[in-house]
Amino acid sequence: MNTDYTPRRVVIAGGGTAGWMAACALARTMGKTIELTLVESDAIGTVGVGESTIPPLVKYNQLIGIDENTFMRETQATFKLGIEFENWKVDGEKYFHSFGATGRDHWSAGFQHFWLHGLTKGHTESFDDYCLELKAAYAGKFAHLPENRINYAYQLDATRYAAYLRREAEAHGAMRKEGKIARVELDGENGNIAALHLEDGSRIEGDLFVDCTGFRALLIEGALHVGYDDWSHQLPCDRAIAVQTESVRPPIPYTRAIAHDSGWQWRIPLQHRQGNGIVYCSRYLSDDEAEARLLSSVEGETCSKPNRIRFVTGARRKQWHHNCVAVGLSSGFMEPLESTSIHLIQRAVLRIIRMMPFGEIAQADIDEFNDQQLTDMEQIRDFLILHYKATERRDSPFWRQCADMEIPESLAHKIELFRETGRVFRRDEELFAENSWVQVMMGQGIMPKTYHPVATKMSEEELTRFLAMIRENVARTVAGLPEHHAYVARYCGADQAEAA
Repeated sequence: MNTDYTPRRVVIAGGGTAGWMAACALARTMGKTIELTLVESDAIGTVGVGESTIPPLVKYNQLIGIDENTFMRETQATFKLGIEFENWKVDGEKYFHSFGATGRDHWSAGFQHFWLHGLTKGHTESFDDYCLELKAAYAGKFAHLPENRINYAYQLDATRYAAYLRREAEAHGAMRKEGKIARVELDGENGNIAALHLEDGSRIEGDLFVDCTGFRALLIEGALHVGYDDWSHQLPCDRAIAVQTESVRPPIPYTRAIAHDSGWQWRIPLQHRQGNGIVYCSRYLSDDEAEARLLSSVEGETCSKPNRIRFVTGARRKQWHHNCVAVGLSSGFMEPLESTSIHLIQRAVLRIIRMMPFGEIAQADIDEFNDQQLTDMEQIRDFLILHYKATERRDSPFWRQCADMEIPESLAHKIELFRETGRVFRRDEELFAENSWVQVMMGQGIMPKTYHPVATKMSEEELTRFLAMIRENVARTVAGLPEHHAYVARYCGADQAEAA
């Protein structure tokens, strides 16, 4: 075995959230084992709309040594306990997809089975009453709890996050090269990327290239032509417009996703402003109509120009090919309905670190990486399709198309299993756990016909005590939590900054 190791030259093409998340993690974990260069141009803007995240980012920041207080202050972040979905089942109704768990599971069956059994015994309390994160979100409260008893993520300024990560990455040895990529040079013998040629004449060589060039995908597609699987026949929205507004009230600890006749809108409250956007299908709503609808519905004065974005939901057929790995928008696109964009970046980055080659790049690593990334994206795809397919809305051509469309067999099976038995099974380290599927399926109107027989083991008196104890614990804990905005101000120093 050859144990001689020359520091591997890793070149990241593109900055933004994806590029600097990759650079910061690689610089802080790989240390002197790599030479890390990030190439970006100040003249090229970033999409910069991904402001709502999910709980795995908390662990990611911890893994790479990011201090949460500083991170939240630098990114003007607030805490997030879940997403409220309005008008998705029918116009005028809403439900909440929370982080964490609802109730208390038995090893053989999820809590929904006990709650469903309770319905047959005359219990009328909502499934929502058994979820700490949900009740805290609607009460506008938050605090870190002992033993991590509250699950949360962040609502953050993605541009500030990238800037913060850049400072951290450069402090740990990452080198930034300013410039536009003019050409990608391939090795004529093996097809690998040999170097990036910049407009100023610079030539940046590397052993491993990370494509963070966004929708342009200059390396993975422009140079290596891996192909793209289009999923827009099942996720028909293909446009988004984002705009920022001044805050008009204290930030709430959750994101809102509000369905309309041709898609949906988001509202994401930060410390210093609110992020707003509209996602829509251009077949049913024009860009000008969508922008007018968005601007007429926002709260507060706008503090940015509307940013129009075109996209095709789908995935690259290979996200690692030769010596190039696609990360972020260059690897594919999942609309931000469940705030998964930053999560897919971190999953890819952590896999790159785990699979960093000692010598030559092994095809087995490439194949495994591609399989894992595609599995992640297909599972997220199914969860997103669920929101559109399982609806009672028939009030517009868009919703009728969604109701009539064919869906992947993997999703059809999950829906049928839950409808018939109340069961949900998690596969291959699937991102969304049982409680997520239960909340969204029931929120979208899919109610199980039956439940697990283990729920009947309790007597009616035992069941009543069991359910009441959970509700009371949730209510007592929420009552003891501070207001979210006040806790944020104390926790990350916002109140001291304002006083200064």
